[in-house]
Amino acid sequence: VADYVLQRLTEWGVKRVYGYPGDGINGLLGAFDRAQGNPEFIQVRHEEMAAFMACAHAKFTGEVGCCTATSGPGAVHLLNGLYDAKLDHQPVVAVVGQQKRLSLGAHYQQEIDLERLFADVSEFCQMVVHPGQARHVIDRAFKTALTTRGVATVIIPEDVQEADAQPSPPKTHGSVFSSVGWSRPRVLPDPGELRRAAGILNEGSKVAMLVGQGAAHAESEVVEVAELLGAGVAKALLGREVLPDDLPFVTGPIGLLGSSASDNMIQNCDTLFMIGSSFPYSEWLPDEGQARGVEIDIDGRMIGIRYPMDAHLVGDAKETLRALVPLLRRKEDRTWREQIEKDVREWNALICRRAGQHFGRTINPQAVAAELSPRLPEGCILTADSGSGTNWWARHLKLRQGMRASLSGTLATMGPGTPYAIAARFAYPDRPVIAFVGDGAFQMNGM
Repeated sequence: VADYVLQRLTEWGVKRVYGYPGDGINGLLGAFDRAQGNPEFIQVRHEEMAAFMACAHAKFTGEVGCCTATSGPGAVHLLNGLYDAKLDHQPVVAVVGQQKRLSLGAHYQQEIDLERLFADVSEFCQMVVHPGQARHVIDRAFKTALTTRGVATVIIPEDVQEADAQPSPPKTHGSVFSSVGWSRPRVLPDPGELRRAAGILNEGSKVAMLVGQGAAHAESEVVEVAELLGAGVAKALLGREVLPDDLPFVTGPIGLLGSSASDNMIQNCDTLFMIGSSFPYSEWLPDEGQARGVEIDIDGRMIGIRYPMDAHLVGDAKETLRALVPLLRRKEDRTWREQIEKDVREWNALICRRAGQHFGRTINPQAVAAELSPRLPEGCILTADSGSGTNWWARHLKLRQGMRASLSGTLATMGPGTPYAIAARFAYPDRPVIAFVGDGAFQMNGM
């Protein structure tokens, strides 16, 4: 069964699995040895890092990330990284070992109720208790992870791993015959809601745009809409790579780690246009009633829950913006845009001065980010950890066209900076990768 499981993972496109050895996955470890690198087993130093790496793989490639851990404590260690994937909406499949079926329910050593443990973090969680079940459980795990952009957990007892495989179960009542395969749907909003959104955006004279990771593949569309509306664009941390920072109307980060340019724009706008972001902090959004709102989000559960919206566009950001553009009118009065660009220039000058402030023999740590920024290699991938350093990563590092960047956005946990970088380097071995990590996070997961 373990050999078959790895074969099925490769059929789903998995090239590497991040994990740490343990008795509860001895069957899988033997299968990895026999698989001779297809898929490759990447041994980490802690199961938490394996889950972070799987999450980062999903973020940087758009593919399903995959990790594995042994039963009991090894499984527990996965949770923080899996919650990172859950909260940032990334498809990850975790394959976890369990004690032999004979031992279950006996309060056996390292026996944990794994289905209950993983219930909250997982969109799909299932234990394989029969060799013929492995096929459809693996298939459904991947289909669920991709469809929900979430975590799926497959639990395999040690004796099942070592049992004879049944790739094609007997055709009896209860058997299920599943297939490898999934396709991304086109998700477009209701045409009437689209016209309502266009009307609101056309009527506004001071439009502020806020983009998140949901707009990651819609750069040209976001730029076109911003030009038509004379708007500025603020970026949530997970949306850093949506637009390069050298565009004059990009106000940079928003919120606690934000810029004065973003804050001025949001506090003075009359229309808020959110695209693919669940930015949570109401104190950095307009006062209720100050601005009319339009939002695009592919997940209907997340739309209109951060600010009261007047138009709710449930759809893919790129597809929705393409449908919206023909309905928008170019604003001839560019006063609002000119003020935004002035604020951006002033903010950039301010943080440059801040980074240059040193006291006595100490070096201002902001200077590290400020000096790194112009030295960033073309096409580099940037990762960050959580902590004080994240402020400087967000404010002082200026992304140029083609650069990638991510961090633990919603969970904001310590420890993912280095494993994110490792996974990025495995996924893109020819691209430079730079992790920006504080001393606390380095001691936690960075050494």
